Amino acid sequence: MKLTKCKRGDKVKVVKLSAPSPLKQRLISFGIMKEALIEVLEHAPAKSTLEIKVGKMSIALRGKEAEYVEVQKI
Repeated sequence: MKLTKCKRGDKVKVVKLSAPSPLKQRLISFGIMKEALIEVLEHAPAKSTLEIKVGKMSIALRGKEAEYVEVQKI
């Protein structure tokens, strides 16, 4: 399932990153990598932006960026 399909409050684990190399490196630098645990904090209207928590850090991702992150619920 794509990260954009998650609802507020969902806790998920990253299964796969299918982003182009520059974006993939950026996501990894934020701690978004395989096996990372993510909590969905908020969706902006029309799901254009997604606020997530990775470890102790809160991050806002564009919907297009979040489409590259495949997750599974835990």
